[in-house]
Amino acid sequence: MSNSLSSPTSCKSPRVTVVGAGRVGSTLAQRIAEKNIADVVLLDIVEGMPQGLALDLLEARGLELHNRQIIGTNNYADTANSAIVVITAGFPRKPGMSRDDLLQINAKIVVDAAKNAIAHSPHAIFMVVTNPLDVMTYLTWQATGLPRNLVMGMAGVLDSARFETFIALELGVLPADVNAMVLGSHGDLMVPLARYATVNGIPISELLDAATIERLVAKTRNSGAEIVELMHTGGAFFAPASATSVMVESIILNQSRFLPVAAYLQGEYGLNDVVIGVPCRLGCGGIEKILELTLNDQEKTALQTSANSVRQNIQQAQEILSATV
Repeated sequence: MSNSLSSPTSCKSPRVTVVGAGRVGSTLAQRIAEKNIADVVLLDIVEGMPQGLALDLLEARGLELHNRQIIGTNNYADTANSAIVVITAGFPRKPGMSRDDLLQINAKIVVDAAKNAIAHSPHAIFMVVTNPLDVMTYLTWQATGLPRNLVMGMAGVLDSARFETFIALELGVLPADVNAMVLGSHGDLMVPLARYATVNGIPISELLDAATIERLVAKTRNSGAEIVELMHTGGAFFAPASATSVMVESIILNQSRFLPVAAYLQGEYGLNDVVIGVPCRLGCGGIEKILELTLNDQEKTALQTSANSVRQNIQQAQEILSATV
């Protein structure tokens, strides 16, 4: 009589593929592994780079007390059966460039990445970080043919975190006690909702005067450009990676968190056929609900203006892609 123990037929951990092993992608891979969220495949076109980064991260596992598998590759076949695919591939901003200046450069990169990834992971949820983010998310939705709840962009989580940071610094309070919401496009026309910003439930209008709040709103809108100008050689990557990892975690662990996400709208907020940042509930089904907040006239106008700008850039991107076929 054998006293050996039988093994379960399947003990596979969820797999997250990160396309693009630059600063955002490699930091995101680190966040996902070290937070023990999922195994990671880090893919890049540069031979040796994702493999080297993966080996470096593997060698830190004992020190960071996790046992996640981390693979570096140049081959999309190695990304097969991913639960989530995060696209960070593309060129970052340089000083003087807007996110929209990257449109022509990054459109083809993102579409190619989306098509290659879905060929090996047809049931994956796709998350886009590449700028201009709202447009790249729309192109990914088109390229994959997935239902809209399975394609999203990371923007509002980052922009909201920046708004929260500046409020906390202004008041000298713990950042974790601050809650804020930023809607709209990931750019100069984003819509920070100061009315919804609170410190432990206290509206910031009770703690700050109107001029200070407007200054913090402007600083939030300009934060990405400010980092680019300061660094000269690239843009932000620590906070974008952290924001993306929060979204990945909410989906993989089915946390059902309400987070501001770039989502494809079909009538919500009076908007159609556009990707724009709105509050969504993220769980194992991807975008499980879009929450329609009650906006005042000024906020509605700002969101509409933001959406119109994104729609124009989507059209421009589609023309660029058509010309390259």
